[in-house]
This record gives sequence, structure tokens and C-alpha cells, in this order.
Amino acid sequence: MSKETYQIEDVEPVLILGFQDNYLKKIDKAYPDSKITARGNTIKISGPKEDCKELLDIFNELERMALRNEDLTESDLETVLALKHSDRESEKPNPLRDTRVTGDFILNTHTGDAITAKTPGQKRILKAAAANDIVFTIGPAGTGKTYTSVALAVKALKERKVKKIVLARPAVEAGETLGFLPGDLREKIDPYLRPLYDALEDMIEYDRLEMHLAKNSIEIAPLAYMRGRTLNNAFVILDEAQNTTNMQMKMFLTRIGFNSKAIITGDITQTDLPHKQKSGLISIQKILKDIDGISFVYLDEKDVVRHKLVRDIIEAYDKYENKKNKKS
Repeated sequence: MSKETYQIEDVEPVLILGFQDNYLKKIDKAYPDSKITARGNTIKISGPKEDCKELLDIFNELERMALRNEDLTESDLETVLALKHSDRESEKPNPLRDTRVTGDFILNTHTGDAITAKTPGQKRILKAAAANDIVFTIGPAGTGKTYTSVALAVKALKERKVKKIVLARPAVEAGETLGFLPGDLREKIDPYLRPLYDALEDMIEYDRLEMHLAKNSIEIAPLAYMRGRTLNNAFVILDEAQNTTNMQMKMFLTRIGFNSKAIITGDITQTDLPHKQKSGLISIQKILKDIDGISFVYLDEKDVVRHKLVRDIIEAYDKYENKKNKKS
């Protein structure tokens, strides 16, 4: 058993401990093997060494948040506790798993598997995202554009570099519109957003993901829901961007606020926009090509990480399209 003491120095203790110690009780409940007591601005902790270390980190982070925001909400507390729990789970060894890591490491899934950038294109996404605030990743299906981007967003949230993740998709696919789909609004939009949920469910334990969604620290929504908003301290992803119009693309890009990053993914060979409507992802390559802080990453069939036949299918379609264009 270890003993530690934490001194609250920069804010009023009630901000950290909560009214009638409500926050302290929640923290104590989250660590049943440890004992936490507070008197004045002194917090005493006793328990397993790992718990004591985590609790010191938690109180330090809460004080930093309270100082920065001049307040501390219950949602802030729950987010800090959830992220610390998630960090612990990701660090647990799994003896049944092959621990050899290939590629550039991003983060661990909630089951302990390593998510890495395996292909040259995926590695370029990591490099571009580290150096730029806005990154466009353009390439065919199966190249891991969305998955890699979501992994980077989850990593940024876990490391507290951002306060929330926003994932958006235009609700345009295969000529269908929301009005013709059965069910209420959520049932109508879920099919469009399902790939984003799938990626998140790989990386975050189900209960934790539900908590993030309920608290809006992770938000998944159709592109239309972004209108009129300013997204500060956020990691924003626009997926399937080939299905945006020029005006929608401009609307999305101008939502990005302070301390935010954005990755825009798409495949310009699979546009589902109505006839004669030009894709905003195609136009944007010329409009923003010379702006510092914006990067374009292009992937090809060499970056495909799905079934080996997917690469052959992409190559066959490319040959067919090239032949057709030469004839015309």
C-alpha cells in the first residue's frame, strides 16, 4: 500500500471536490481499493501504488481544467475518469495476442491490439496530420483513410490535446435521400454513419464510447448538422467528402475553430452526387493547393489493406476508365 498527498494550490478546493464533496465521492467510488480524504486544500490518498499514481494525475488534471476554465463541471470530471480508465485498459498486456508491432504505432484498441499505419500512404497521413491543421486524404476504397483518421482523433482525445471528436458524413449515397428511408431521424441517418461507429467501437470500449456519445465529447452527425457552428478544441473528420458540393465543402471548412484539427477523406472516383453537380473534393484540390497549414495526401491501390481482390478490382476499374477516356 502507498500513501500520497495532493495540495490544491491554484483554485478554490470546492471546484475540485464539488459541492458537499460530491466530486470527491465520485472519484472515491471509481477507485474502491483506495481511500481518499480531504481537509482544506489537502487531499490524502492511500491504496495500491498504481491507483495512487493515477489519482495524483486525476487531481492535477482537474486543477488544470478548473484553472483554465474557471469552473469544473460533472461532465469534465467524468471525462477525466473515463480517459484515465481507458488508458489503464489499453496498457494491460494480453498474453493471447501477438505483441509484435508492424508499422508506425498510433494507439491500442480497447482489447490491447496495436493500431498502426502500415502502408506508405497511411504513414503520410500521420506525418501530414502532425505538421498541418487541415489534411485531405484522397484515395480508393480499402486504403484505411477513415480508420487511420479516426485513430488519430481518438489518440488526440485520449492525450487531451482536444476536448471532443466530431465525425461528419454527407447523407448522400447511391441516389437515396433521407426522406425515402424508413424510421425516425436516428434510424434514417445511422446507415450513413455506421462505418464511423464501427471504427470507434474497435478503439473504445462500448460503455466508454456510449458515455462519450452521451456527453458529446464524441459526436457523429450528418454534414448538414455542422451548419452555423464553430468547432473549437476539436478533432474534426469529414468522411466520404467526394459527396459534398462546393458550398458544403466551404461550409464545413469554415466551421473549424481554435486549437482544432480536421481530416477530410474521400474517393473522387466514387461520387454519388446528382448528375452535373461537381464534387467539392475535386474542386478543393485547386482552391487550397498553395495554403500553408493544409496538406493533401494521395493514396492508391498499393495502400489497400482489405482482401487482396480489392486491389485487383481497383486496378481493373482504373484500366477500364482509362481505356474509356482514351476512346472519348
